[in-house]
Amino acid sequence: MAKENESYKELESRRSPESLKRLYLENLKLTKKAIKESTGKDNLIIQTIKSIEDLKVGANKLAKRLREWYELYNPEFSRSISDHRKFSQLIISKSRSELLKEIGLKEAESMGADIDKKDIDAILLLAVQIITFYDTKEKLEEYLDNAMEQFCPNTNALAGSLIAAKLLEQAGSFEKLMGMPSSTIQLLGAEKALFRHLKTGARCPKYGIILQHPVVAKSKDKAKAARMLADKISIAVKVDYFKGEFIGDKLRKGIEDKLK
Repeated sequence: MAKENESYKELESRRSPESLKRLYLENLKLTKKAIKESTGKDNLIIQTIKSIEDLKVGANKLAKRLREWYELYNPEFSRSISDHRKFSQLIISKSRSELLKEIGLKEAESMGADIDKKDIDAILLLAVQIITFYDTKEKLEEYLDNAMEQFCPNTNALAGSLIAAKLLEQAGSFEKLMGMPSSTIQLLGAEKALFRHLKTGARCPKYGIILQHPVVAKSKDKAKAARMLADKISIAVKVDYFKGEFIGDKLRKGIEDKLK
């Protein structure tokens, strides 16, 4: 009976507000530690490739807006150059008369409106920001190259940093990518087409992100090339995950030799 009373008192003490608060704080501490330790290099790589894609989309959208705006002032030059970044740099560094002279026109022959300097300055302000977008994108791509080379050298050598990072992004983590069969890796990025195939019986996709790889893009039989590349990427990812030796160059050469 005495032991039962002691056990009851001990149980009641554990239910006290002080004990529950102490338990809550310990759990909170462990949760924070688990979240902190769960952040790996692959998480940083995923955020980097997402940022690069966002910058690319944003820069292209703003560049199209810049062209529409600038064409009110100098339409002939805008239509003479397709590279958005170079276009932005040129309109900042040169006057309308200088740009028209480069394409063999006089300023009097232009259809562009004569607008105030403050209006031109507003247009050029947007051009400056667009160049910043492209510069930031380049710097992030350099960081990504170095990060991928250190984190997964075989996958990087075989697929290239951008494609490898996009595959990692689609998978969600390097561990998940490692656990995927090559057939799944082959279709990463083509999920919408795959679901459409399953739902409506439409044509089944044969490749996803890896279509951007030169080996696949240049091949006459893209489906075969994609399948072979996905097989080798699956091997490279596993070697990188388990910290094996560097065989990326051998894997890539093997694909190229077979496709010749």
